[in-house]
Amino acid sequence: MPVITNIEDLRVLAQKRVPRMFYDYADCGSWTESTYRANVSDFEKILLRQRVAINIDQRSTASTMIGQPVAMPVALAPVGLTGMQHADGEILAARAAKAFGVPFTLSTMSICSLEDVAAGTDRHPFWFQLYVIRDRDFIERLIERTRAANCSALVLTLDLQIIGQRHKELKNGLSAPPKLTLPNIINMMTKPRWGLGMLGTKHRGFGNIVGHVKGVEDMGSLSEWTNKQFDPTLNWNDVEWIKKRWGGKLILKGIQDAEDARLAVDSGADALIVSNHGGRQLDGAPSSISALPAIVDAVGSQIEVHMDGGIRSGQDVLKARALGARGTYIGRAYTYGLGALGEAGVTKSLEIIHKELDLTMAFCGHTDINTVDKGILLPGTYP
Repeated sequence: MPVITNIEDLRVLAQKRVPRMFYDYADCGSWTESTYRANVSDFEKILLRQRVAINIDQRSTASTMIGQPVAMPVALAPVGLTGMQHADGEILAARAAKAFGVPFTLSTMSICSLEDVAAGTDRHPFWFQLYVIRDRDFIERLIERTRAANCSALVLTLDLQIIGQRHKELKNGLSAPPKLTLPNIINMMTKPRWGLGMLGTKHRGFGNIVGHVKGVEDMGSLSEWTNKQFDPTLNWNDVEWIKKRWGGKLILKGIQDAEDARLAVDSGADALIVSNHGGRQLDGAPSSISALPAIVDAVGSQIEVHMDGGIRSGQDVLKARALGARGTYIGRAYTYGLGALGEAGVTKSLEIIHKELDLTMAFCGHTDINTVDKGILLPGTYP
């Protein structure tokens, strides 16, 4: 077993152990992948101010996200098909998040269902990410299931009314169900750990959908339903409708523009996430970290601002916090860990990020994450 010291080590191991079509699903962007790459590279341009001869004993990364205590300002982002990175992936990731003291967010397009994750974590509160689809009756029932599963927040994704083209998914034949082409079958045969895990679980379909929608009883019928259901007519009236039916904490995901951020405030949501869907939707959009400061300036005093996209280290978390993000989300960083080592890999990804966050905060002269601001950044290197 190689020595794991950073998220890149987990990525390399996951690439070896997860079938190509599922690894590429998590690790690709749309079109030229320029926004996907910028999410990471724009963090690298931001430089930190090192301070010395300051008492940096007794440090704390503890904070809150939408009023919920967190061990560090990091949540596990919703990632579709997480249960295809590793058998029972959503349950394992939720367990790791629970033990570490950070929120886990389950995707609508998860393999394990709301009920599976609730049972697998002894009904520990987690968050649920909702896609708006045309079947409003299904949405209402899904919100009721979210409530019954003891979820403490609803994360409403606003930037998937239509789906961006991701070349790798088309070339790999990724669909619902996946196309078992000869190259895919041969590739899966080279991943025995993954295959044995999948043979040992009953969770192989989209658990939140299959069996819960009329006419969708298996993976074959799911594909036709899914292709017709993402709703291009989504608007702020739908946000209001969902907010009323949910009644709990609401987070709006997919904000990239200050004008949309002001509309998010008007909607009465509890938080917004500055996000470009991991570079998987509009290629050529700004990176999340470059879009963050203008949105914080516009609405940061009126709503809790979070961000996701490109976070691969605790230093990235600290930089986002310095630029005004009250919370951050990791998606690929934890799915690399999951694909590499299962639940232990998710825990390892959180440990890596936490250690980097703690040490970098100390090098910058702070002992409390809640006191961090732009003063830790070198002027001229951030947006």
